[in-house]
Amino acid sequence: MSKTLFDKVWDAHVVDSVPNGPQILYIDKHLIHEVTSPQAFAELEQRGIPLYRPQQVVATADHNVPTLNQHLPIKDALSRKQVDLLSKNCENHGVTLYGLGHPYQGIVHVMAPELGITQPGMTMVCGDSHTSTHGAFGSIAFGIGTSQVAMVFASQCLLLNKPKKMRIKVDGDLNQGVTPKDVILYIIAQLGTNSGTGYFVEYAGSVFEQMSMEGRMTVCNMSIEMGARGGMIAPDQTTFDYVQGREFAPKGEEWEKKLAYWKSLPTEEGAEFDQEYSFDAADIEPMITYGTNPGMGIPLSGTIPDSGDQNFEKALNYMGFNPGQSLVDHPIDYVFIGSCTNSRIEDFRQAAAVVKGRQKSPAITAWIVPGSQQVAKQIKEEGLQDIFEAAGFAIRQSGCSACLGMNEDKIPSGAYCVSTSNRNFEGRQGQGARTLLASPLLAAQTAIEGKLTVINSLEPAL
Repeated sequence: MSKTLFDKVWDAHVVDSVPNGPQILYIDKHLIHEVTSPQAFAELEQRGIPLYRPQQVVATADHNVPTLNQHLPIKDALSRKQVDLLSKNCENHGVTLYGLGHPYQGIVHVMAPELGITQPGMTMVCGDSHTSTHGAFGSIAFGIGTSQVAMVFASQCLLLNKPKKMRIKVDGDLNQGVTPKDVILYIIAQLGTNSGTGYFVEYAGSVFEQMSMEGRMTVCNMSIEMGARGGMIAPDQTTFDYVQGREFAPKGEEWEKKLAYWKSLPTEEGAEFDQEYSFDAADIEPMITYGTNPGMGIPLSGTIPDSGDQNFEKALNYMGFNPGQSLVDHPIDYVFIGSCTNSRIEDFRQAAAVVKGRQKSPAITAWIVPGSQQVAKQIKEEGLQDIFEAAGFAIRQSGCSACLGMNEDKIPSGAYCVSTSNRNFEGRQGQGARTLLASPLLAAQTAIEGKLTVINSLEPAL
């Protein structure tokens, strides 16, 4: 019987099954950060249970960390306590930690792939919903709750019901100015934020095959925003070229052995999915969100739809928008280019190409926040930092930053922020903040213009 990519990876990790019930799934790699791990460590200590396989756990500090003056003590008491507790717990339990000041520190979903920790065919978890990012490598990666973090600490396994399978295909040529971020925002706008509930999604078709690994990570990152458990893309030569030679990637004979296995993972002809969707790349335009969930998105050239739904009206009231309104020329206060969705070097190269030789609008506060110390180093070495600073952008240090209001980088109440992050919920970027999700390309252009403007033409990209 033909098997899907998801089936192959899942079935290879099943330790045991409960008759007519859940399965015990082995976890290859457990990523942790300062927010969801303290309670899990405390539970183990209270119950006298040792960490089962600390060598398979990797930690970093990202959510609570400041992005200015990281060499100084953290000012916020709660943030400082959480980061300090992570360091203490990792030391006590023998866990590798890339904390503040370490050259590998960064957002957990940025630093793990760039170090070669993330590899095809793995099962990976983290106490963070956007763990789905790692599925771009052909791994089963998903977020877990605090009690499950403790379960993996204690057993390196999880008790789970196997999700259903969905395939989303996008074929054809993308229009000029359309990025991977636009592709996933379009899919979510078309299908809805609960369309993936109960499913693991495989993205297939020529559009994903032609994407870089950075682009694939952006797409898989936002799978959770359609309610899916996670997203995957079959590993191919693009994947292998990205992984090879990285710090913790297999070497020599081990590489050849792993590579042979990875090449066997793609979905076989005739394999069945529980749900399938297909889209034409030519229909996708540069996207912008107008509401308070990622599914409330439109082409920037379009207008806000109408709906009698009470929650829809509440979202528009919060955002200060009206049905039928165009967002073109709408003034913006902040631009944030960062987060685990769009803070990789490719994102900043793209933004710098828009910004080079120009000046940001004086009405805009624009933040460039690299996803890791290594990305920050690349930004500087490639001359991108000079381009951004000459244009008036503020370069921050690595961390989650203004994606969420858990650190000092908050958007003021009532202010509009074009953000390359993944969520536009009420108060997500700060109490009363109004978030519009977009690509790094559109965000950079907005910073220059001081308002939303349509990107180029819709001629197919060369």
